Amino acid sequence: MLEPLRQGLPPLNLAAASDAASCALHARYEAVREARHFTRGTLDQWHLGDRFDDVCLVVSELVTNALRHALPANTPHLAAPEPPVRLHLMRWTERLVCAVRDPSDEGPVTREPEDLAEDCSAESGRGLFLVDSFSDSWGWHPLAGALSGKVVWALFRLPRP
Repeated sequence: MLEPLRQGLPPLNLAAASDAASCALHARYEAVREARHFTRGTLDQWHLGDRFDDVCLVVSELVTNALRHALPANTPHLAAPEPPVRLHLMRWTERLVCAVRDPSDEGPVTREPEDLAEDCSAESGRGLFLVDSFSDSWGWHPLAGALSGKVVWALFRLPRP
């Protein structure tokens, strides 16, 4: 398990965010598609549609990991009263952060690059490698206070206006 990764993420003053949006995701197969649709609409609204491909790939991987690895085995795949996963998009002047909150306290596990190269036929295990490749930085941290679980985030630098 990785130690919480916070490097690369400057201190974030949530009150100073110029834009923020959030989407609740139920444990069902359509959740990743819903996250992509939400991301497309949000980025278009913020005039960041040109960043959609990279951001969407990262959002898809983070949400997929949360649904696949962070939910208890008995989580129903139908709509539950309280969605277990939440996608947050936050924009500052020169950066965009995608954050996925899930109920697990377990940190994400990355595979070593040489393991990925050896098992080129594997259909899974490359998600965090893609997140690392397409974002400027990423990491995770446990939630504090009344909330249990963790947040896995990815940062994208934006050009100066």
